[in-house]
Amino acid sequence: MRVAVLDAHPDALSHDELVAGFLANTVPQVIAGLTAALDDEGSIAADEPQALDVVATGTIDDIVDLFNDRGWSDGLPIVPPTRERVEAFLAVTGHDPWRVIGVAKPSGREVTVWSVAVNGVMAGCRPEHLPVLLAAAEILTGAQYGAEHSGNTTGADALMVLDGPCVIELGYHFGPGAHREGHRANTATGRWLRLFLRNVCGFTGDEHDKATFGNPAKPVLAEDMEVLAEIGWGPLSGEFGFGPDESALTIARINSTIMIGSVFGATPEAVVPYLADGLVRVTGWDLTHVYGLGGGHYRPLLVISPMIARVFGRAGWSKQQLNEALFAAARIPAWKFEALIGEWSNLTAGRPKLHDLAAEGLVPPVFGESADPDRLVPIVTEASKFLIAVAGDRNRANALAMSNDGLHGMWTSRFVDTSPSLDLVCRVDGEDCAG
Repeated sequence: MRVAVLDAHPDALSHDELVAGFLANTVPQVIAGLTAALDDEGSIAADEPQALDVVATGTIDDIVDLFNDRGWSDGLPIVPPTRERVEAFLAVTGHDPWRVIGVAKPSGREVTVWSVAVNGVMAGCRPEHLPVLLAAAEILTGAQYGAEHSGNTTGADALMVLDGPCVIELGYHFGPGAHREGHRANTATGRWLRLFLRNVCGFTGDEHDKATFGNPAKPVLAEDMEVLAEIGWGPLSGEFGFGPDESALTIARINSTIMIGSVFGATPEAVVPYLADGLVRVTGWDLTHVYGLGGGHYRPLLVISPMIARVFGRAGWSKQQLNEALFAAARIPAWKFEALIGEWSNLTAGRPKLHDLAAEGLVPPVFGESADPDRLVPIVTEASKFLIAVAGDRNRANALAMSNDGLHGMWTSRFVDTSPSLDLVCRVDGEDCAG
């Protein structure tokens, strides 16, 4: 599809500048887009190499340089995805390399097991990581997550959270330093996501990535399943229908992260105010996903260390009780909420007041209990909107608060199937094959 663009962001222009720039620059693009002929293939991507084409030969330095020059790398050295390496990566899995998982948005490229594996090899993943990569590819090509928004201007980036038996089975790290580089499974899988978004979904500066700043690639955050079982809590994916004995991958786009350091207190009542303060501090224009850009879609994530989780476990608190306590404590003045979604960000038309929105049924009644601009209102529409994960050093009392990007990257979970695939297994009678 042809695209016409403005030469600057409308919020940075006066009315006269906006009109003049539109007439001088945008209108000619519209005319060209409607009248200029397409190439022979009807697509700007007609000259892309096919799956088995040899695109580079030479030394490893030559190949790394060429991949960087063509924008196929994240700027770091890659493992050259030779045909032999990719075939070996898939050989023990039983997956049909040419099975189509879906279509990447917005590039329109077909997503196959082969394309997933190519980027897995480049990232340094091992064959046993493929089930996690395939689950991620299913999320990215599905309708709920919204991969087409991955290049939006705020630059939020996807976080992958892994839980269930596959955490230990596949060698993912969940202890000290759980959310940074240093462990191959977590780091390589996180890098795969960035490479896959670049090479398959088209999120480069030349195509669809228009982030103002962007964020570094995020390693996989794996939950501490042993501590969750000890305190009787379900994993993050339990909020999306999975049980503690099921392996699942959950992805959402994260805008900002704040460290809640040195959490002090031996009771839930002592700890909750500090955790709630972190959730408030990490939340800003994201509130437009409560009302404005979305309706009740804002779902911040609180990652707590096992030491903090055990404080709640010893007191017999469930995740639901913690959510309700956070809902009561994580609040801001109504005037600030209104400024964040309107006056300061210009993302909600008409500068609405929360009490008016509540009267119209557009936000829950708790937002409209009075017209006092200093009254405290919650940052989410209901207690269940808070999400909680448990990971990190078992001997440290710290937490992370993460804001999410609502409809620009909805929390989505998929089953991680570590059993051998039957894609290429023929029926005994020889009539056909599962693939």
